[in-house]
Amino acid sequence: MEINTPSKSLAVSIVSLVIFITTWELICRLGFIEPLFLPAPSQILSRAVKMIENGQLISHTLASTRRVMVGFFVSSMVAIPFGIFLGSSRFFMAVFDPIISLLRPLPSMSWIPLSLLWLGITETQKYSIVFMGSFAPSLLYIIEATKSIDPLLIRAARNLGASKLDVMKEVILPGSLPQIIAGLKVMLGIAWTCIISAELVAAREGLGFMIMNGKEYFQTDTVLLGMVMISITVMVIDVVFRKFERRLLPWTR
Repeated sequence: MEINTPSKSLAVSIVSLVIFITTWELICRLGFIEPLFLPAPSQILSRAVKMIENGQLISHTLASTRRVMVGFFVSSMVAIPFGIFLGSSRFFMAVFDPIISLLRPLPSMSWIPLSLLWLGITETQKYSIVFMGSFAPSLLYIIEATKSIDPLLIRAARNLGASKLDVMKEVILPGSLPQIIAGLKVMLGIAWTCIISAELVAAREGLGFMIMNGKEYFQTDTVLLGMVMISITVMVIDVVFRKFERRLLPWTR
């Protein structure tokens, strides 16, 4: 069966989601699974309504979103110029490559004890976890995007009299931006992984804290609600990111 239009694709996706939720609800209501292990979607929805009414759900969601966006923004603002610079210079790439290779394999969880010792349980500590977890991978994406520019284009621009700054503005940046944006979108998902890891260990608010708190009190519906909110928030941010990408890169439409 072929799907030829976006509207048909959307309709199929909606039907698939409705079938999934309905099946889940029926399995729980018929008693095949204990609510303690897997509550029904209606139970999760009921918990969501209660937490919206007392303001907790919005508060936790905004706290996590703020931490991700601040840490990710700072990481991107450092990684983009530094990555373009390294991707354009073989000498400096050789200088910094060993350091990047040491930092890149470290997961965000490994930075948590050190950040707690340095910064304590503060907002700055949460931002630093997002920064450290997303900086090295973002940097590698940007370096590879810069290196992917055809050297013939750069040589041709220089032969026509373009300065280094002109080559950067007219050839390297327009050519590498689509890959840079694609890499940053991937890193945004990883940034969420970083902050949830940090909030699971040491936090007083946020979706990670909400999930851990629900687990402590055997509130499985709260745990699942936190997971659903992470997915919804990432989807909303992704939509905003796509609109930003279309404005920034109109030639890729």
